[in-house]
Amino acid sequence: MKALCVSLCLLGAGLFLCSVHARGLRRCLISTNLHRMEESFRGIKTAIQAKDTFQNVTILSPSETLHGIKPLDVCCVTKNLLAFYVDRVFKDHQELNPQIMRKISSLANSFLYMQKTLQQCGGDKTDLAPALQAFPALVTCKKLCHCRQEATNATRIIHDNYDQLEVRAAAVKSLGELDVFLAWIDKHHQGTSAASRQGT
Repeated sequence: MKALCVSLCLLGAGLFLCSVHARGLRRCLISTNLHRMEESFRGIKTAIQAKDTFQNVTILSPSETLHGIKPLDVCCVTKNLLAFYVDRVFKDHQELNPQIMRKISSLANSFLYMQKTLQQCGGDKTDLAPALQAFPALVTCKKLCHCRQEATNATRIIHDNYDQLEVRAAAVKSLGELDVFLAWIDKHHQGTSAASRQGT
């Protein structure tokens, strides 16, 4: 009876920590001001898209890549796309206009901040160790940001679209579609946008 009580306590604690961590992942971008980022991008969107010479090609826009993402894959896809913009798009883009460059640099810094914040949200969960040992099924909680094959495939499609264009053209195209990603973050990370707007 005592062993059963201990097991039930561990299960309850594990489920509680799991739910807290899940809510944390959904809100892990809460301190990032999405509204300000969207405004900053709107200020350069026309100038960026004017440089886009491949109007009939898209990198992020196809519905099968972003809009079909399942809730389980949101964390992974967010993480992968932040890395895509930080490691490829912002680095590949070459901008001569200093005003536009400042806004792009600001956006890049915001993405880097979100990337680090998301890594912290999906970080070490040693506090769940006792519950995980007693109830292996809770391992799904430990892997809330685990990348399933569907998420990996969606990210690969975006990278493939990017690789089909010359590097500079691909960077311009991806920057021009930045509002698509920002809107996707706004939609799938509930609580982030509202909190950000209240802070403005």
